[in-house]
Amino acid sequence: MSAKSLGLDAARLKRIDAYFAEKYIGPGKLPCALTMVARGGEVAHLGVQGFADVERGEKIAEDTVFRIYSMTKPITSAAFMMLVEEGKVALDDPVHRFIPEWRDLGVFKAGFIGTFQTSRPSRPMLMVDLLRHTSGLTYGFQNRTNVDAAYRKNSIGELTRAGTLDGMIEGLAKLPLEFSPGDAWNYSVSTDVLGYLVEKISGVPFPQFLKERIFDPLGMDDTGFAVSPRGVDRFASCYAATPKGGIFRQDDARASAYLETPAFVSGGGGLVSTAHDYLQFCRLFLNNGEVGGKRLLGRKTIELMTMNHLPGGQSLTDMSRSLFSEVAYDGVGFGLGFAVTTDPARTLLPGSAGEYSWGGAASTYFWIDPKEELIAIFMTQLLPSTLYPLRRELRTLVYSALT
Repeated sequence: MSAKSLGLDAARLKRIDAYFAEKYIGPGKLPCALTMVARGGEVAHLGVQGFADVERGEKIAEDTVFRIYSMTKPITSAAFMMLVEEGKVALDDPVHRFIPEWRDLGVFKAGFIGTFQTSRPSRPMLMVDLLRHTSGLTYGFQNRTNVDAAYRKNSIGELTRAGTLDGMIEGLAKLPLEFSPGDAWNYSVSTDVLGYLVEKISGVPFPQFLKERIFDPLGMDDTGFAVSPRGVDRFASCYAATPKGGIFRQDDARASAYLETPAFVSGGGGLVSTAHDYLQFCRLFLNNGEVGGKRLLGRKTIELMTMNHLPGGQSLTDMSRSLFSEVAYDGVGFGLGFAVTTDPARTLLPGSAGEYSWGGAASTYFWIDPKEELIAIFMTQLLPSTLYPLRRELRTLVYSALT
């Protein structure tokens, strides 16, 4: 279908590619940029430019495989909600129902690794806390507290392929929470814990559950915790920024750890995927849980996941203790697996109340706007994701094309 028939201005959509080429790819600030815009589930614009590997001169294509890092989180959250629908777990279940060794987790008061002083939480950690990042868990890279430091020392939640899910759970049982569950929002390993719970509750290995229940039904053949043999030649290298505004190859696609199945399968950030695969996942949400006649989730479950679940309808600005997020805070709440825009005026960006989004560490990003029946997906491979205002710029360019 044409962009015009989908309610989008084709000339304005073309400005997206020209903008990123001139500002980022030409000057060598980004290795590549793949931009996909769909409306009503139909692709209206697909821009592909730059290199899968700069040094080798290998260009990206529409089927290039990317590390999506934290764009894994919505997929893991959807998997968990399948178990909720089956009655195997409830959102208000205490986490210690399935992880008994966490029953007595304390809240940090003072001290350092080995000498932590704790107090009792005001209530137990609930499953909903894991989905909305109000669990009291953290990430070591926050570099904010002594608990963060303990995560770093024990390599908990790092972007690594070593260790196991069981080992992560055992390690977290020995560390205090940052705060009492429900009291604050803090970006954390919560979704990795959800991956562990999917495996424990279903009795099916986590990667197998995702493949059988989500990837295969949606035709997401290039999505997994390792690059498939058919995708090796299409896998992009990952780059990191230099202090002078250039880039260097941080992970060579031909020698990457992602070419082998990892011991630690991270539900928070371990997947690789393509834009077309991720579009299928986004279509699942835009179509209220059904794609191509296959229903994976119920309509009311999708509605529940995409509501703001922060206590009292608060925003990330009100509740966040996190030094890092993949989205802006003001005018944004959090649903069951991703950020939810509650007040577009406060974001100072075009958009709609009720849209939901998230991004990944290598600057990938997606959002779904149900009001406009809009899906936008951005793929690149540059660490860190906070270096340039790519997402703000992309949103402005995409929404300016609506007619």
